[in-house]
Amino acid sequence: SPGTFGVNTGVPAAQRPAVGGAEYMAAHVARMKATNPQHVVVGAGDFIGATPLISALFYDEPSVETLNQIGLEFNAVGNHEFDKGKDELRRLQNGGCKLDGEQPAANSCKGYGSSAPGSFDGAKYKWLSANVVDTATGRTLLPPYGVKTFKGVRMAFIGMTLKGTPGIVTPAGVAGLQFNDEADTVNRLVPRLRALGIEAIVVLVHQGGFQGSGNSDINGCVADLKNADGSDSEIRKVVARLDNAVDLVISGHTHAAYNCSATTVDNGSTPRATGLPNKTGRLVPVTSSSAFGRVLTDIDVRLDPATRDVVAVSPTNRLVDRSDAAATAWVAANPAVANVVAAYKAAVSPLSNEVIGTITAGMPNAAAASGEMPAGDLIADVQLQATQPAGLGAAVMAFMNPGGVRSPGIVNPASPATYPYDVSYGNAFTVQPFGNSLVTMTLTAQQLKNLLEQQFVGCLGQGTQRILQISNGLSYSWNPNGAACAKVVDLAFTATDLQVVSPAVIAAPENIVIAGVVQNPTKTYRVTVNNFLATGGDGFTVLLEGTNVLGGAQDIDALVAYFAGYKAPLPPYDPAAAVLSKPRITRLP
Repeated sequence: SPGTFGVNTGVPAAQRPAVGGAEYMAAHVARMKATNPQHVVVGAGDFIGATPLISALFYDEPSVETLNQIGLEFNAVGNHEFDKGKDELRRLQNGGCKLDGEQPAANSCKGYGSSAPGSFDGAKYKWLSANVVDTATGRTLLPPYGVKTFKGVRMAFIGMTLKGTPGIVTPAGVAGLQFNDEADTVNRLVPRLRALGIEAIVVLVHQGGFQGSGNSDINGCVADLKNADGSDSEIRKVVARLDNAVDLVISGHTHAAYNCSATTVDNGSTPRATGLPNKTGRLVPVTSSSAFGRVLTDIDVRLDPATRDVVAVSPTNRLVDRSDAAATAWVAANPAVANVVAAYKAAVSPLSNEVIGTITAGMPNAAAASGEMPAGDLIADVQLQATQPAGLGAAVMAFMNPGGVRSPGIVNPASPATYPYDVSYGNAFTVQPFGNSLVTMTLTAQQLKNLLEQQFVGCLGQGTQRILQISNGLSYSWNPNGAACAKVVDLAFTATDLQVVSPAVIAAPENIVIAGVVQNPTKTYRVTVNNFLATGGDGFTVLLEGTNVLGGAQDIDALVAYFAGYKAPLPPYDPAAAVLSKPRITRLP
């Protein structure tokens, strides 16, 4: 996923080098291997799922094939590996075509990176899932760890998925699976590994943290990955309970780069001893290499052949730089991987380049202080329009989970960006890559209030603040200082017809909530969400109470249909148009 990225957040955008791309990552990995004959290539998960169209259209077989050629050996299972369920994950591990009935699906087994056309070899690397158990067998879904030997010394790599995965993927994706505690699982494995004579232990965990505010560096550990309020980050909580036998933790999930090790540097200052404390208080090196192929972590590990243990760890995060003319040996694209990418790009381009509509300004997925996103407004409107007709749900409002509005939103990716801009199918797929279907249900006014309250930590089991994106006709205010389950101050609703290019008000405004009080608790409304939310995703369990549930179209199809109303020769979509009633969410002082 090529783009630009800086070694720290202080690098001006214009000076950030071009980074990423499978063919460039392959070149960087090959160079690292050449200078370090004793090596292993590992990952911390989310290597499939929510991928760009060039991979997703082909069931993520391109991602697996290029990772094979890059030389990946072990990879922890991330939450996105479960987007399509355990059986599809096993297929990607073991190989074979995706079936449509009894026949191979049309876009499966292209074979551009496999052994032969019309085939899919599967992953040559091993996905590891020590804490994910198949409840039907009582065994781990995939191997709990992998082992590699370096000059007679064996090193174990334990793979771990964040235990909160069931709350952030579609329930169908994790059906029949149990996600156990990460630290407890590692600690139970330590005696088994030691019985095998293994003392060198690395944990690959799909969980992470953030450096917080400030000029964070890809090799920094600002605030030692504590949250802004001083509380421990999720990865810090996991490491704090790990057995002292663990020598290194390689993490992921948060898409953040950090290097918490004995040689880390914060904000360009003098190196200082860092790391995250384990259960004994010893500082353990913890790393993360960001996301989208932008950064690789180069880790030197020294092993003692007598004790078979790790005696030194020295990690360095490096940009996957594709633009440094002074380092051409690092950035010359790997031709074999480049050929695979080119073949899939050619296969996807007719669909990807198809223009679906025109916009007058960009709609990023960046949230305002209120939590409202320009791209989120659009997607909520899309989903309402698709389900407003009586036969398709008779919806009057829609809600969209913010995590499902993918970066960068609906924008012109060029630099500098110019408008009007013709939006392609590829642009649309980038912001809606999950293939979720729309679901319309009936909720009462009280349930609507409860749903909005459940956006905030501490209400009805919610552990993370997530501001839902809302459709045209809805508006509300919230008070950050309010108690749990008492933050929503006012909620107003105006029935609006989105079946026309210019939304039209079709009923008088209605105050559902005034000063925190629901005015008519039992009054009902038809509400549309995606299937992820409908089944309680992101902790929105209020939606499980919905009645008269009706399934609908896929989200990407609804987005394409919506843009048909703004495709030449029709006027373009103007996200600043007054009829869109923005802003819709107000955060009170």
